[in-house]
Amino acid sequence: MDYTPRILVVDDEKDLREILQFNLSSEGFEIDVAASAEEALSKPLENYHLILLDVMMSGMSGYKMADIVRKEKQLGVPIIFLTAKNAENDLLTGFNVGGDDYIIKPFSIKEVIVRIKAVLKRGKPTSTPSTTLEYEGLKLDINRKSAAIGDEVIKLTRKEFEILALLMKNRGKYISRQEILNRIWSNDVIVTERNVDVNIARLRKKIGDYGSAIQGRAGYGYCFEN
Repeated sequence: MDYTPRILVVDDEKDLREILQFNLSSEGFEIDVAASAEEALSKPLENYHLILLDVMMSGMSGYKMADIVRKEKQLGVPIIFLTAKNAENDLLTGFNVGGDDYIIKPFSIKEVIVRIKAVLKRGKPTSTPSTTLEYEGLKLDINRKSAAIGDEVIKLTRKEFEILALLMKNRGKYISRQEILNRIWSNDVIVTERNVDVNIARLRKKIGDYGSAIQGRAGYGYCFEN
């Protein structure tokens, strides 16, 4: 391959995460890990070439995460499920929610590597995923978590950056306050829709003239204009 595949390993078993990270990194892949589906969904999933996803985890299941990746985030990143289940119905569920392959536990690392290479070969990405979002002179660097207007760096809080990135990724689409809360704030934090309004008000002020690109509509939420 003429690029370095970037893979996200999602599994709540620490030992397995570490084994996969070590061995896949040794194979030449760039590996990130997440201990839960919730943690994985907070990452810039559009920047990965493949997700290695455990099915049975505490909290959100791998199936539910895959469903969100496909339907809500509308991402086509390949997903390989890792599971101890091998019943036909389980296999069908995995493929129905957008899985590209299914590896039954226990497995060998060699098998995982072969399956990953096969799925990546089918996808044949021609370039690395985009790590920047741009609108005229406004630019977000997803990896560095930085924002700039022209050559001037704009200091945003983490929540402000994540809200702006979410809206820019979904330009032209209204996102409700509740959905923004679900996507940006952790499930264990008690917040209200007012928190969204306050953060967007601060965000608009910080990005100056570009603030008008963030449009609010009663009953619909917020949208970053096309």
